[in-house]
Amino acid sequence: MNKFLLIVCMLITIVGCKSPEARRPISAKSGSFIDQSVERNKKLNNRERTAFETVIAKDSVNHYIASKNGFWYAYKTKVADSLITPGFGDTVIFEYNIKDISDNIIYTKAELKQQTYIMDKQELFTGLREGLKLMRAGETVTFLFPSQKAYGYYGDENKIGTNIPIICEVTVFDITTTEPN
Repeated sequence: MNKFLLIVCMLITIVGCKSPEARRPISAKSGSFIDQSVERNKKLNNRERTAFETVIAKDSVNHYIASKNGFWYAYKTKVADSLITPGFGDTVIFEYNIKDISDNIIYTKAELKQQTYIMDKQELFTGLREGLKLMRAGETVTFLFPSQKAYGYYGDENKIGTNIPIICEVTVFDITTTEPN
């Protein structure tokens, strides 16, 4: 009986120690959602680019420059005697307004008030942060920001809706550089 009990225990141990098998997926997902998202974003980008090309064509006074960061800008006031543009940690004092693509004011300079911004250390929408890096004290620049460089999918949860391209006129008053440590 003792041998029988030992054999039964060994069989239970051998059979019971089998590791569980991984579960197979019920169905495989295709990349259709991602593909649809890519197509939707391409169409949005083309629509915004076309709208900005129309704005640029109508503005015979200013010469717009395409930035490497995906937006356009034109100098209203250009300062040639200063070489200082803001870098990481520098303090920039500026004001700006926000308009829609039809040139309707969304936020005035008075509403947004004069801003003091420490470069790349505080929150600011991507396009404006990148645009400030191109400017010198005393300059005024008009920026055309596509929605992904502005407030994107969520908007500002107030006056700017989903995927809205914007126009900003920005004036930099002062740039204070940080001293290297």
